[in-house]
Amino acid sequence: MTVAVRFDEVQVGTELPARSFPVTRATLVQYAGASGDFNPIHWNEKFAVEVGLPDVIAHGMFTMAEAARVVTDWVGDPAAVVEYGVRFTKPVIVPNDSVGAVIEVSGKVAALLDDNRVRVDLVATSEGQKVLGMARAVVRLG
Repeated sequence: MTVAVRFDEVQVGTELPARSFPVTRATLVQYAGASGDFNPIHWNEKFAVEVGLPDVIAHGMFTMAEAARVVTDWVGDPAAVVEYGVRFTKPVIVPNDSVGAVIEVSGKVAALLDDNRVRVDLVATSEGQKVLGMARAVVRLG
């Protein structure tokens, strides 16, 4: 793949296309199978409530990965992401219904760095609550 965005085409404040990611209980089971994380808080409502959660919650790493898709889709090459980190601030609660939850992610270029790199700051919310804090990616552009 090649990087679709050129360094000289962006500036601080450049907004990345926002995305919405639906999450259902089936999504969580699929992610558990792919990741090997079968913690019952991600699929068993009774267990999740017994340990003090309001309901089943999405895997933190799943939420983190969905947020990163905004960056990788924008840049066109996942290998262009040279750093990525988040803080988990609130869980994504996934009700057992036909709708589930939605993770809303937006991003913007927050800093121009050396070596054709930019820092992208992301905002990820679900049900109006910020679910990731300090979500930042450093991306090397063409």
